Amino acid sequence: MSERRLVSFDWAIKRLLRSKANFEILEGFLSELLNEDLKIVAVLESESNKDTKFQKQNRIDVKVKNNKDQLVIVEIQYESEHDFLQRILFSTSKVITENLEVGHPYSDVIKVYSVNILYFDFGHGEDYIYYGNTTFKGIHKHDELKLNERQKEIFKKEFPKQIFPEYYLIKVNNFDDVARNTLDEWIYFLKNEKIKSEFSAKGLKKAWEELDILKLSDEERRAYESYNDDLHYQASMVQSTYGVGKLEGLKEGEEIGIKKGEEIGIKKGEENKQKALLQTARNLLLMKLPPENISQATGLSLEAIKKLLV
Repeated sequence: MSERRLVSFDWAIKRLLRSKANFEILEGFLSELLNEDLKIVAVLESESNKDTKFQKQNRIDVKVKNNKDQLVIVEIQYESEHDFLQRILFSTSKVITENLEVGHPYSDVIKVYSVNILYFDFGHGEDYIYYGNTTFKGIHKHDELKLNERQKEIFKKEFPKQIFPEYYLIKVNNFDDVARNTLDEWIYFLKNEKIKSEFSAKGLKKAWEELDILKLSDEERRAYESYNDDLHYQASMVQSTYGVGKLEGLKEGEEIGIKKGEEIGIKKGEENKQKALLQTARNLLLMKLPPENISQATGLSLEAIKKLLV
């Protein structure tokens, strides 16, 4: 069983997959994910054009045509922020507004699929692919809202969710490396940067041919090595910052714990002392001593002692 080591998908998105000659790779991935044949019409301007040393975001927006001859926009993002949900919400909204021409009706709003490849831990969930859409449910009868007949005729849709953006979250690190279907073959590649010779998913054969590290030019290989070095550096910085923060947090926690323990001990001691004095006062009352004398002996107020007589 042979495998071939390939460049990472995020670097490929940034440097290789924008070329029309390599559209077949992206088309294959998207077709497997969305379960329909897609053809890329154009790659739109996106943040992937920003080629800074410490680029945090790789994103590519592609306009594709589906098997219903409809034009839709798919945005693929590599996200690493804790607020990435807000980030992709903003991003899809921006894609929609930027692709609605001035003076055109809202019915021309283009369909958007947001595909997000996550290499960091997010949320609580054991699956490795999550899908989300906008569904309108009845509060009382729990039925799903449908478009009326006129809307169906105009928009060629049955449900509002077919108009709103749809989201795919791929939690790569949750994948168990067992390819059960052709989509899993793509997830295997996303996680391991390898393709097994027996894989048959759409686009992977082209990826096998074009993304081979050994086929990179000297310039591209240096750029790829530099990109990986930057990723290692950023990961080390995060780890170092986390480690220092953790140690400082533990030290601060210990100091707070000691101080808190002292406060609790003092409070507990005072409570026990008060209980002992009250018990002594009860015993002295049983011996028929005057409250005034008991107050002098225990230090308790005369009012507190008289309450014991009730």
